[in-house]
This record gives sequence, structure tokens and C-alpha cells, in this order.
Amino acid sequence: MCALSLVYNMHDSIRVDGTGYSLLLCKKETVMNLPLFYISDIVAGQPEIELDEDTSKHVVNVLRMKKGEQLNLTDGKGFLLLTSITDDHKKRCRVTVLNEQFKPQTGRKTSIAISLLKNNSRFEWFLEKATEIGITEIIPLICDRTEKQHFRFDRMQNILVSALLQSQQAWMPVLHQPVGFGQLLKQEDVIDTTQKFIAHCIPGSKQSLAELVNASLPSQIILIGPEGDFTPDEVTFATEHYFMPVTLGETRLRTETAGMVAAVILSL
Repeated sequence: MCALSLVYNMHDSIRVDGTGYSLLLCKKETVMNLPLFYISDIVAGQPEIELDEDTSKHVVNVLRMKKGEQLNLTDGKGFLLLTSITDDHKKRCRVTVLNEQFKPQTGRKTSIAISLLKNNSRFEWFLEKATEIGITEIIPLICDRTEKQHFRFDRMQNILVSALLQSQQAWMPVLHQPVGFGQLLKQEDVIDTTQKFIAHCIPGSKQSLAELVNASLPSQIILIGPEGDFTPDEVTFATEHYFMPVTLGETRLRTETAGMVAAVILSL
């Protein structure tokens, strides 16, 4: 079971529902103030978990936690476990699950399909901010003018995990492998999305994204192009597939900035 040795605090109120799980509600009062770690998979009802070596070292050597002390674990898929250390081995720390909580995902499905960037650090910055804001799906996009197509999925996923823990959330965005522009628009889940937008700088009729987003609808997706913008053919292809041309403001934005602005607007 994979875990990442990053630690933050979780502050949420809790109630128990009829399913036997505890549901995390709004952040009104502090129920626990414990270190929080990520593990990739949580099995419901699992009584004990062995942390991986990196996380064990962080718990035992860095935080100097001992047997009997408590910590939280999340899988980024809604689960939050309250656990107690039963074996403080620096390479194979084991914890017992004391309480299993589940936070249902609320709100709409908000997806951003954004072109890969030549400067990797700028794309990573976008991933971090989109996670903190609460976007539910991120799709790296390969367009006609995309300059870089190499994508280190594990590194990008770890950036999402770090942002998840920093922002104290129980849900992490779904990160996809890069996909071609035309291929994406033909995917069934994209076709079924209730509101579809494409942000571009080509002169023509466009509306403000903020004015078009309808929070009462279940899903939205927006396409954000590369540094050289979408080509006219890509814009035409998108509008033929019912994507509405939109503007994000009066100024020309970098790709990663446009993605962050779109994330904020979609999350309102």
C-alpha cells in the first residue's frame, strides 16, 4: 500500500449516519488535530495497516512518534482513518484503525483539460492550485501547438497529493494521462458533460465564462490551450462538438494562469 510522507492537520466536525460510517461535515469545530498522511488505497473495515518505508521514517524518525500515538490517513477518495501506532518500527510502522470516516463528494463535476507546457514547473503550479481549489478532474491535453508531450505521471500525482494534504481535503482530483485534442472531444463522458467551454484568444464572438457557468447543472468542462493558443481548426472542431467559446477576462493569460482562473470560476 503506497503512502506519501507529507503531514498536515485535519479539522472537521463529525456525525455518524446509518451506514456505520462517520461523515465529515463542515469545518466548524476541531475534532482532532493530528498528523495526516496519504495512502493510495483504503479497504473498508481494514483493522490494521503497515505504512511504507518513507512514511514510517517520517512518522518515527522525523516526528518521533511512539507506540500508542495517533495519526490520520486519507486515500483522497473520501476516506479518513483515525489510527493508533501499534509498532513504531522506523521502516515498517504499523497502525491500528480506531475510526473509519467517509466524506461524500459534494457539488458538481468540474473538469479542466489543459495543454501540457514546455516549462514543467508552470504546469506543476497549475496542478497544485487546481487541487487546492477543489477541481474534480484534470486532463493533460496534447494540441497542435503543444510543444512538450513528455509527462511524468508519478511526479504529477505526488504534487496532487501534497496539495491535497496542504488544503486538508479528503478528495483528490482524478488525474488522467495526456490525451489528444480530437480524441478527448469524442470520449463519451465528455460528450455527456452538461456544459462545455473552450477558452481561446482568436477574435470572434465569445461570452464570459463567469456568466455562463450554471451551478445547478451537474458537470462542466473547459479546454485551455497551449502557449500559442488553439488553432482555428481546433476551435471550429470544438464548437462543432457543442463547446461554447468563452473569455476569462480582458487580458491575455498564460496557460497555467488561465487554468487557475477557470478553476476558480468553475468552483464558485
